Amino acid sequence: MSTIFPEVPHPFVDTHCIVWFSVYMATNLSIDEKLLDEAKELGRFKTKRETVNMALQEFIQRRRQLEVLSLYDSIDYNADYNYKAERKKR
Repeated sequence: MSTIFPEVPHPFVDTHCIVWFSVYMATNLSIDEKLLDEAKELGRFKTKRETVNMALQEFIQRRRQLEVLSLYDSIDYNADYNYKAERKKR
């Protein structure tokens, strides 16, 4: 018996169902069609799915880049350090 789904007798059935539902379950979203069409056209994507996936990837990338800005002025900087001399050593 499974502890996640007690009514399912075999543990592999649980795992399969969980993976299947999380990967293949369709999701309906209310997205502004004008924005989606404009993004699809600008990105030259064939499908709305490609457009949304790329938009999400770019959003995540941008937010992670913004997190780096929080490090500004938190790292000690040595103005006398000669990084060009260090490169020549390679």
